[in-house]
Amino acid sequence: MLCYRINSSVNSDTATFYTPPYTPSACNGFKNDGVMIAAASNELWGNGAACGNNYKVKCLSGTNAGVPHPCKDNTDVVVTIVDFCSPGCQGTLDLSQEAFAKIADRNEGKINIDFQQV
Repeated sequence: MLCYRINSSVNSDTATFYTPPYTPSACNGFKNDGVMIAAASNELWGNGAACGNNYKVKCLSGTNAGVPHPCKDNTDVVVTIVDFCSPGCQGTLDLSQEAFAKIADRNEGKINIDFQQV
């Protein structure tokens, strides 16, 4: 049996982060989904179809001059979509602070990323 990944191409955009509490979430209410999670912007949300999707995210660079080299070298993180980042969201993915900290300095606040559904 062959399996195909849908939307497995690499995309580039931006990511921000949000802080606890992570519940309730739009996907799972008060279920604890751990900390390697993210909220999807309108671009990915699909009226909730994004719930449970996993994305591999890699920091490319900062978006401002605040932190000279915000990305952690050759590091990526896999996050699960558990929430919706409402209109006005500042990034395509709004990562948990723990997921953001795995790939970048949180002092940057917003980073340029590559992301891919896995």
